[in-house]
Parts: sequence; structure tokens; C-alpha cells
Amino acid sequence: MYIQPETALRSAYRRTLRGRKSPAIQVEQWNQWFDQSDITGSSKGVSASEMPFFLNPHDSLMSVTIDNIVSLSKRRGFIFQSSDIYGGLAATYDYGPLGVELKRNVSERWWQEMVYRHDNIEGLDASILMHPTVWKASGHVDAFNDPMIDDRQSKMRYRADELVENYIKKLQNTGKPEQAEKVHERFVKALNSDDLPKRLHEIIIDEEIRAPDSGAFDWTEVRQFNLMFSTHVGPAAGDDNRVYLRPETAQGIFVNFRLAQETARQHVPFGIAQIGKAFRNEIVARQFIFRMREFEQMEMQYFVKPGTQMEHFESWREKRMQWHAGNGIRQSKLRWHEHEKLAHYADAAYDVQYEFPIGWQEVEGIHSRTDYDLRRHQEFSGKKLEYFDPFTQERYIPYVVETSAGLDRTILMVLCDAYEEELVDGEERVVLKFHPELAPIKAAIFPLVKRDGMPELAHEIEKDLRRRFNAFYDESGSIGKRYRRMDEAGTPFCITVDGDSLEDGKVTVRDRDSMKQDRIAKGNVVRYVEDKIDAWQRI
Repeated sequence: MYIQPETALRSAYRRTLRGRKSPAIQVEQWNQWFDQSDITGSSKGVSASEMPFFLNPHDSLMSVTIDNIVSLSKRRGFIFQSSDIYGGLAATYDYGPLGVELKRNVSERWWQEMVYRHDNIEGLDASILMHPTVWKASGHVDAFNDPMIDDRQSKMRYRADELVENYIKKLQNTGKPEQAEKVHERFVKALNSDDLPKRLHEIIIDEEIRAPDSGAFDWTEVRQFNLMFSTHVGPAAGDDNRVYLRPETAQGIFVNFRLAQETARQHVPFGIAQIGKAFRNEIVARQFIFRMREFEQMEMQYFVKPGTQMEHFESWREKRMQWHAGNGIRQSKLRWHEHEKLAHYADAAYDVQYEFPIGWQEVEGIHSRTDYDLRRHQEFSGKKLEYFDPFTQERYIPYVVETSAGLDRTILMVLCDAYEEELVDGEERVVLKFHPELAPIKAAIFPLVKRDGMPELAHEIEKDLRRRFNAFYDESGSIGKRYRRMDEAGTPFCITVDGDSLEDGKVTVRDRDSMKQDRIAKGNVVRYVEDKIDAWQRI
């Protein structure tokens, strides 16, 4: 494959680098390579293999940023700011026409993997509002807090633990590993201390950690902030009818443990899965849909015999990482992170992390929760939550292995990982290289022109495709513009009906990733798309 000769190549790259505010070093590398190369005056152009890695047109022109994702999401209808016509509401977002399809595809793929492929996992949809004692028993009323600190100069509020974490990363990135290690040791001790706010404040003061936004060193004391939203049931507001918007979906599973187990006739080990909304009054809610106050979780609680939890824990760790990779996520962008401080209910915990533009962050947690939750609910409710094993004649409270994935974070990961910018014929192409099963639109159908029977044939093909997939008909603009719109939507296949189609009964199918085109019979389009989806691999 050859790209454009001197004039187009030079102008296209410089326009792209300048428009995206590329790092100075990248611009300098580009200028040096271009000036030293022998393509000047060439009419042939330059082979992609001859270009340095940072300019290879097969690769993304540069690293994706959150701004890229936010801009594309609004432009193509993936995600909008909630209440946008009123100026929006912080940390709340709405899924648009393409976004809701992507969200459904991700959640359905999770449900297929967790429930339909396991004969010992059942589904559940618990209520958002629950008896307030549920949250007393779970520990959320007393312990669901984040350490909060305010910058007196800017009036900005921060999580104290994240300030220290980011400071440690800064030390590591600026060649101060020994100091970073010392601060890290103090940080771990603080996390496990009985007075977390005081210990974090001491680190911030001793290390003179400044406010990220103002640069000031004028902090308040660190104090704990409960993350639960509360409301009231009934016509009058009072402590007697206070309830909470659930901060997690897991407790709905635990309180329904016996009912689900008995009605589904399941035996330990078995699991209960749920996808649903949760609400947290985050201190700092930012970074697009990564951290929101209203979000959706995909959780599964797996009930096991005490003493076997670590075996199941390791098994689910492997399965969950495979699922993310199976969604087309690059494995080089995924890693495990072991918790330095375990939650009060856990005896082991790992996070699946993805390398977002904002750094390595959690998308899913795998936790061994012991029997804490069932035991607490048994204590507070007075109802037995034990399991009787008919095979061994044993009675016990099961231990729990939890897999908890953020649906919104998974969608952000999918968008970031799929986003690429490429140079094609001297022009920038923005493309979302989704796994086809996740793509909001599986196929687009174009008549070459709006006459001579081409629209009618295109609509026939669209009708056939819609019986199996979400398809899209487009007859507006040039074929090139229609391709680019579908590239930005992540549509894997575009089918064009031309003048020859009316004679030979064949259409042209263009592949999103390779941009290669196949000529196939119109009656084979549905099967062709099905086969391509099944055989898809990221290139």
C-alpha cells in the first residue's frame, strides 16, 4: 500500500499534528524524517513500511484522548450531556441512538456469557429502593465513605487518597523511585489504620502536595464523606421513612439468596447475576462516563462452600479477563491490580484495569467476599440464610466470589480501544474498530445513486438484514462521505448497490477495518455478514 506523495503527505500530517496539538517531540520527529527522506519530488509516494512507527498510516495517528471520545460521542450520537438544553447536570449522561445500541450489545454479551453459558447461574432484577436496614447490615450506613479534602484557595474538593496516589505516580514518573516507595509505604499504612483521615492529612502536609487546579498549599482537614443518596418514602419526610438509592446491586442478590436458590433448585456452587443502576454521591465525579453519580453495574455473586473460595476466585479471574479480551480489547491494554487494602468483607481482591487516556483504571473487580454479607443479613433480619447440602448433609453459610463490572466504564473502554485515526489518500479517517458483535449498526446499505432502481434493491437488502441485525440505509452524499460516517459509527460492513447490481445481481461489500471490497450475490449478504462477524479478528 502506498500513501500520498510529497505535497499531500506533508500537508496532511502537519495539519493533523497541528490540529490535534501533538507533542513537540512528535512534530520534531516528523519534520526530521520528512526532510531527510528521499520522497521529495517523488510521484510514487512512500511505502507504509518505510515510515517511522509514529507515522505509519496503518496505526492510529496519535494516542486517543478523552476529548476525542467526548467529541465523537456527541457528534455521532453515542453519549450526550444530560439535561443539555439547561446547561447540563454534572456527572450525568444520556445514551443517544448509537450509544444505547452499544450499551445493549455490551450488556447482552455479558448476560450471554454469565447466565446462558453457565447452567448454574441464575438472573435477578432487584429493586433500587430497599429496606433501610439492608444498608445498616451491609455496613454502608456506617462505613461507605471517601476521605474528602478542600482547597481553601479554589474551593475545589478532592479525594485525599487520590491526591496521594497521584503524587506517588508523579514521583515515579520524575525519576524519584526511592521517595515514591517511602510515600507508598506510608500510604498503605494509612489505608489500614483506624484513623485514615488524620494519616492522609499528615502525608499531604509532610510532602507538601499542592492542589492540582490552583497549585495552592492551603488545605482543610480531611474528613469522611458518606456516598449514599437518601430520600423518603411517603408524604412526610422524617428519619422513620428514610430510604436510600442503592449504592451497589450486590445487596439485592444477597437478600434474595434463599428465594433464588430454592425456586431455581440450585445447589452450591451456583451464582446469581444482575445488571442494574446504582447511585453514589461522588466527591469528585469527572472524566466523562468513567465516574458518574448514576451508573450501571454488571454483577454476579457466586456462592461456594467455605474453604473452596480461592479455587473459584482464581477460576473467575481467568474467565473475566478472557471476556474482556474476547470483546476485542487489546491485551496489552489490560492488566491485573491487587488491592493494597482489602474491604472489610473481603479476603482477596483484584481489579481488571485498562489503560485509559487518563491512566490505568479499574473496569471490573473480582472479590472473595467470604460469608460476611449473608452472615450480616442473617443477624439483622433474624432469618436463616444457611444452605443445606443434600449430598454431604452439611449446613453452612456459603462464601461468595464476586465479579463486579461497571457497564459505563466498559463502554468507555470499548470506545477508547476502538478509536483510531488513520491517513487514507491524504485525508484523516476516524474509525471505531469495534468487535462486530458490539457495533451499534452491523451493516449499512447504500444505493450508488437515487435512481434507476438502485434504492429499491437497496431497501430489499436492508429488509433482509433487519430480520437479523440492526442495519442502516443511507443515500445522502457521496459514497466516500457515507463510508466516513459509518466508520465513525463503527459499522463493520457497508453494502453498495450499483448499476451492475441490477444486471448481475451482485453487490459490493466494503470491510471497515481493511477497507477491502468483495463482490457477492445479493442473496448471500446476510450469510456473508454472519460469517464475517464469527471470524472477526482485530487487525
